[in-house]
Amino acid sequence: MPVIRSLLIAFSTYSRIPVPQVEWNEENRRYSMCFFPLVGLAIGLVLWGWVALCCRLKIGVFMQGAVAALLPLVITGGIHMDGYMDTTDALASWQPKEKRLEILKDSHTGAFAVMGCAGYLLLSAAIYAEADASAGVRLVGVFVLSRALSALALVKMKSARQNGMLSDVSKAAEKRMVTLSGCVYAVLCLILWAVSDGWIAPICVLASAFCYLYYQHMAYKQFGGVTGDLAGWFLQITELVLSAVIVIGGKLI
Repeated sequence: MPVIRSLLIAFSTYSRIPVPQVEWNEENRRYSMCFFPLVGLAIGLVLWGWVALCCRLKIGVFMQGAVAALLPLVITGGIHMDGYMDTTDALASWQPKEKRLEILKDSHTGAFAVMGCAGYLLLSAAIYAEADASAGVRLVGVFVLSRALSALALVKMKSARQNGMLSDVSKAAEKRMVTLSGCVYAVLCLILWAVSDGWIAPICVLASAFCYLYYQHMAYKQFGGVTGDLAGWFLQITELVLSAVIVIGGKLI
């Protein structure tokens, strides 16, 4: 069935979770972005389990935060962090659009990418170190919604290139189903946050909207559109912002 094959392609492309391999063609990829947020669900559940285990066994916050920051990289293989690092290098170059797009394709890793990655992991580790079991369940929605928004951006925003992985996925995607599924995932995340702690839902909505709109503004202005690397940058930034809102905000309320 094409739907099952699309599910398998989503997990084989965007995670290191072992799944049966299927042929990479347009028909099989048609609904793959509809299942992309399920990869986030797997990450969120593992992270929640780790935080709950740390609270249960009274594992130190340093260990809790360090492992929690690395878990998404282990499960995804770092595919989104790679895009974040490439985008950080390109933005730090202060070059014209065409040159920035070339930097995105450069296989070499620049100093700004290394500093950006190190800073990101340190900050995310610090945030997760402050999470308790109740915050852990809310973090599940972070990894689902970040991917739902990334999928929506794929079909709603213009591409900076006529070819490339993002362009190919966009052309193969069933745009109406991606939009519908993205809205369903977003609603489910809001229900999760509203049920677990009512105040968090509207704040997460505002934070998500800010990340999405800023992503579109930055991508169009700096690169002339979105790319696969920029999509990775957006996903990482959204996860960091929403995680901070849930964990730090929970301590302020």
